[in-house]
Amino acid sequence: MEALWQASENRIEKAAITAFQKSIESKYQLKFSQYEEFHRWSVDNSEDFWNELCDFTKITLRGEREPVCLDHHFKSYGWFPKAKLNFAENLLRHADSEKTALSFHHESGKKVDLSYRELAYKVGQLRESLKHDISEGDVVACYMPNCLETVISMLATVSLGGVFTSTSCDFGIEGVIDRFSQSKPKVLISCSDYTYNGKKVDLVSRLETITSKLEGLKKTVVVDLFQTNPELKNIRQVSLWNDYLSNESHLEFVSVDFKTPLYIMYSSGTTGKPKCIVHSHGGTLLQHVKELGLHSDLNEDKTIFYFTTCGWMMWNWLVSSLYFGAKIVLYEGSPAYPSIKEFFSLAKREKINIFGTSPKFLKALEDSGYNLDFELPHLETILSTGAPLLPEQFDFVYQKIKADLCLGSIAGGTDIIGCFMLGNPIGAVYRGEIQCLGLGMNVACFDSEGNELIDEQGELVCKSSFPSRPVYFLDDPDNEKIKKAYFNKFEKTWHHGDFITLTKRGGVIVHGRSDATLNPGGVRIGTAEIYRQTERLPWIEDSLCVGRQYNGDVEVVLLVKTQSSLNDELIKEVKTAIRKGCTPRHVPQHVFAVTDIPYTRSGKKMEIVATRIINGQEISTIEAVVNPASLESIKKIKFPS
Repeated sequence: MEALWQASENRIEKAAITAFQKSIESKYQLKFSQYEEFHRWSVDNSEDFWNELCDFTKITLRGEREPVCLDHHFKSYGWFPKAKLNFAENLLRHADSEKTALSFHHESGKKVDLSYRELAYKVGQLRESLKHDISEGDVVACYMPNCLETVISMLATVSLGGVFTSTSCDFGIEGVIDRFSQSKPKVLISCSDYTYNGKKVDLVSRLETITSKLEGLKKTVVVDLFQTNPELKNIRQVSLWNDYLSNESHLEFVSVDFKTPLYIMYSSGTTGKPKCIVHSHGGTLLQHVKELGLHSDLNEDKTIFYFTTCGWMMWNWLVSSLYFGAKIVLYEGSPAYPSIKEFFSLAKREKINIFGTSPKFLKALEDSGYNLDFELPHLETILSTGAPLLPEQFDFVYQKIKADLCLGSIAGGTDIIGCFMLGNPIGAVYRGEIQCLGLGMNVACFDSEGNELIDEQGELVCKSSFPSRPVYFLDDPDNEKIKKAYFNKFEKTWHHGDFITLTKRGGVIVHGRSDATLNPGGVRIGTAEIYRQTERLPWIEDSLCVGRQYNGDVEVVLLVKTQSSLNDELIKEVKTAIRKGCTPRHVPQHVFAVTDIPYTRSGKKMEIVATRIINGQEISTIEAVVNPASLESIKKIKFPS
């Protein structure tokens, strides 16, 4: 297979990953002929690798660096036990710069820029106020849009040694309470309303209920983002943002242990209350600096954007770009409002170098018939995550958007607040493949017996510890929840739950979640293979593939959202396409029309939820579903007797 793209010699020479590799080669008297050799060194010598990364990127880390790691086998969090730092201090290391740090864009056209100096000043103001309401280790929660105040809130909280957690405004009351009642914030910061797709949504009435249910809450701070003068009398201990901010700005940073909690993240929570995943100051910083600086080639001269909400880990990832002195573009609203073209033109208007998106957006862009009628000279990288990027979407990017760019499909998740596999700015891009495994990540593909596979489908695992592994879960004193989540399948090995293929050239193909993998007749099938075929049929707007337990086997069930009524002729057409494009085993036993396909708020198809419904199992909450009405048509499906 020929590469779709290969980095130029000039790009390779200027890339940070090249400089880092050369520094390792010089110090350790080595010579790596290809990336895979460098990666192998980074996992075989992981303590040296992470130590050298700290030096190369000039991370502010105090205390002793040795020992680097006390436990490589996941029994406990063992990284840099004698080192101290502060995450916010590292992100604000460019505080004296007049360069733009954050550029906020709203779907309405509103735009506000904030320099690094202005950002640091506002963080200092909020810090002065927060210090009266929180102490080291206390939690501040944000129920906020993707705006300037959310970033300021995180940095001010963390500067004091506090723990930050957030969820997006499109979560309803139950979803917010399910999350924040577990993390127990002392301060809640929320906006009074937000808009999406041109529609205003009031949050004050929600806040009245939410704040009454959060035990231990001392203060609620409300951001009046659009100057609507909200009525807040029924919210206890409440202040408006502008009233709460101190007139003085004083910026100091509490130095904490490397493993001190930084973020509380949440699992989707569709089969019970969301799991609360705690990530550390040091581990998060090291992982993000590596992924942004080396694998994405971000630096102070570049602009980065990722379409995300504050309820998805990609927000946390994006904000870490401050470390490099880069310009971060924040977008709040619908990418389809006022039009998908207007949204994508942001890449030109802001001279974005690294544009982050999802397969779902790229599909919408392609289906819109969008014709790019402007040049994108600054765009050098497109990142995509949330779901496997289909081979045809690689074609679309290179044929319709830009031929000379690095298309970096990236994958990992909330569990590790980072990536197992991602882009390589000096490597080649092959159709349908993630470029490489992340440096320092000892990733493998296992069969059910724990044997390693190459060019065969199997389970994504990580064989040794890494700094961004969770410190712990909340409400899990015996570590039973975390063991069940990652370590029950393979001994001393992280089992991630993705079905993948590692290719001989070092790339990765993701086939979907392994817990949603179909298994008809004992043959494992990744759902991404079926979606590749349904995407080609113009009458199918969207599809979802699940397995139905029946007579001791699994039946493949295909749910389709169609432009017209589903009939026998169309069912035959889709079955024939799947048989020709895949194998007879992939052909669905049943094809049903549904009104919509359920998605998470981060744009992932909810295969597991639909599977539970199809098999008559309970769904405890639908707050993680962005379009909950879609579940009703699935519940109405009647299988032939």
